Amino acid sequence: MVTRKRFKAAGALAASALLLAVSACSQGSSTKQPESGGQSSGPANIKIAYQQWGPGTTMKTFLAGVKSEYEAANPGSTVEVLPIVASENDYYTKLQLMMRSPNTAPDVVYEDTFLINSDITAGYLRPLDEYIGKWDQWSQFQDSAKGAAKALDGKTYGVPDGTDTRALWYNKEIFAKAGLPTDWQPKTWDDVLSAARTIKAKVPGVTPFNIYSGKPMGEGSAMQGFEMLLYGTKDTLYNNDQQKWVVGSQGFKDSLNFIKTVFDKNEGIGPTPKQALDPNMGSKVGTELLPGGKLGIALDGSWIYGNWQKTGAKPWPEWSKVMGQTAMPTQDGSGKGKVSLSGGWTWAIPAKSKNPDAAWNLIKTLQTPKNAAKYATDGAQIAVRKDVAEDASYKTSSESTKFFTDLVSVTVYRPAYAEYPKVSNEIITAMEAVMTGQSSVDDAAKNYDEAVEGIVGKDKTTSGQ
Repeated sequence: MVTRKRFKAAGALAASALLLAVSACSQGSSTKQPESGGQSSGPANIKIAYQQWGPGTTMKTFLAGVKSEYEAANPGSTVEVLPIVASENDYYTKLQLMMRSPNTAPDVVYEDTFLINSDITAGYLRPLDEYIGKWDQWSQFQDSAKGAAKALDGKTYGVPDGTDTRALWYNKEIFAKAGLPTDWQPKTWDDVLSAARTIKAKVPGVTPFNIYSGKPMGEGSAMQGFEMLLYGTKDTLYNNDQQKWVVGSQGFKDSLNFIKTVFDKNEGIGPTPKQALDPNMGSKVGTELLPGGKLGIALDGSWIYGNWQKTGAKPWPEWSKVMGQTAMPTQDGSGKGKVSLSGGWTWAIPAKSKNPDAAWNLIKTLQTPKNAAKYATDGAQIAVRKDVAEDASYKTSSESTKFFTDLVSVTVYRPAYAEYPKVSNEIITAMEAVMTGQSSVDDAAKNYDEAVEGIVGKDKTTSGQ
């Protein structure tokens, strides 16, 4: 999940300190877990690592409950929860450092699906097929979710906990002040920019529009910023028919031009580059700017309202009346007329875990129907289990659930090949160069094309529209 909830920021500074902070080795021995239930045949100390975004209340509370449940069912066993407080890209770096050694590898990790293939190539993950084949709950997972957790080698490396979609969130009160319709339905990029310009002119003291951009926001910039634009053009990032990466793309340039327009100081319709490059921007949008009535429109994820629930980082009972959601339109309204990107996260077992059987038992506890429904509801997730999708408490948990679930019909997934993380980094570099005025759109696009050819090989690229 870019996010998910998910898209945050900044440089990898504390990796070595993190390694020192992680316990040198797991306690207890690895024992075979029964496949029929939640109880193990012997004690084990299991470490579970996940990314904590800001206060991270929802996941923290959820894992505390799972820890208690598992330890009660497995006397003598302990679950050590390792929150990694970091931006998205920093989390990836720190987690990979931990997984390199059996002395520091957790037993269960929160793995973004787009990293599965690259992490397999690096030898970080363990295939789960031997466990899943004996698990009677696997049939409850949607095929698309299973596919997201399956690598190019045909093996499955994670158990999904939810998926997401992306759209435009807008403040109806700000729209009313600006004289804009509170049932806003933009049909083109120009409609989005026009609304932002109207807010700037008529509602002072408000940032009209936010789209994530630049290196501190990491994959959030690439996925729910740039790719939400690119996939609304006639171009794409990867040509599936030819199995080649796309370069020389007009859609790529058009998307960069959109970024340039938003961050143009003369336009003044987005945050300043300094604000946008704040490593905490992702957290601020959900916990400060939107609840505080300081942001008119946000291109963001389905999960963001999780901040505003009772269990969230910024409880906001009025959010469902104040905030509207509408689909991000394609560039000129053509094609399906709207676009969304979907990601997703999984619970995976590192290849160097000392307790893989106990780790699998913990994953099964994380994904009981009851626990899966609780996290999908509290964490504002789109359910990936069939039984959870039909759960009454989940279906009625938010007025936004149906809207974001319906976007799955138009959603696009990132090309989750081993080269993608490097390609994504070049997207972010191009965005930042344009938004800060350090490069023209043409030069940034040219530099991107050359970088991609260097990453994948020129023979694995093809021209765009």
